[in-house]
Amino acid sequence: MERQVGVPFRKIIIAILLVTGILLCLIALGADYLGLDLTPGFGVVQMFELLLGVTCLTIAGFSYIFGQRHNVPRSLQADIGIRLGLTGLVFCYVAGFSDVIGIGTHVEPRFERPFVGPWQMGGIILGILSISAGLLLYHTSRGSRLTSSLNFLIRDDKEGEDGEAEPATEALLAQTDS
Repeated sequence: MERQVGVPFRKIIIAILLVTGILLCLIALGADYLGLDLTPGFGVVQMFELLLGVTCLTIAGFSYIFGQRHNVPRSLQADIGIRLGLTGLVFCYVAGFSDVIGIGTHVEPRFERPFVGPWQMGGIILGILSISAGLLLYHTSRGSRLTSSLNFLIRDDKEGEDGEAEPATEALLAQTDS
């Protein structure tokens, strides 16, 4: 078996991104306990650290799954997973910086600085769930297999003569032709 060039380098980069992402998230969430908070509450710098950590973790996750593929073309499911994950990342940034960019609920002059409220945290959590769903879709895509691992969702209960289940869409097409 041939050794691929760049595989150890990719693994090192993924490990660095993973450790950096975890550390940034922990530092951002635990700034009060570490004595690193410059202002009371969760500030803009902490939000940027948290989002940068989530970005590092997202890139590390997708890079790891991409490294498991062996030069095969991506399926539609994999493309949807990548786009869903990146959309979730953008959603995290928009929700996290909503007060700063002027679309949040605490942008009035009576607030002396941006405030991370329940709507923002809900948006960030929704974005992280979208990233997770994208990673799951990308992971379960066909990879080096001929079919998706989620192919059982479109299979018929009946087994074909060759021992393989016929997809439900092909069975419906066969019924409408006759």
